[in-house]
Amino acid sequence: MKPELMNVLALAYLGDSVFEVYVREYLLIEKGIMKPDWLQKESKLFVSAKAQAAFMQKAIENQWLNEEEIRIYKRGRNAKSRHVPKNTSVLVYNQSTGFEALIGHLYLEKKQERIKEIFEMFKQFVYEYEKKSRQI
Repeated sequence: MKPELMNVLALAYLGDSVFEVYVREYLLIEKGIMKPDWLQKESKLFVSAKAQAAFMQKAIENQWLNEEEIRIYKRGRNAKSRHVPKNTSVLVYNQSTGFEALIGHLYLEKKQERIKEIFEMFKQFVYEYEKKSRQI
């Protein structure tokens, strides 16, 4: 089945899992973190809906994404979900869902190189975002 014909929330579900693997591999292999409590603490920076939403805003603003990727993101962002976590606004949750839908779509299109490029930008963004959050 073509990703553009799939339910966008299913794409986000897949994208969330794919992105989680990228995060875990990065933390274990590149960062060399082996302690479970440190892994959990560090992974929260990456899987945060707020960080994903902020990244997407910056990615669009800085033209890091092409038109098709923005279209996929907006499709995911505009999907109606019955579940919104208690600690996140609907707007942030929807933007995060759009990000995850984009990752899921790219994965099904076998565009791993593009996912890696986005993840590299995301890693850099997350550490800058976290630094700014601590200063507030």
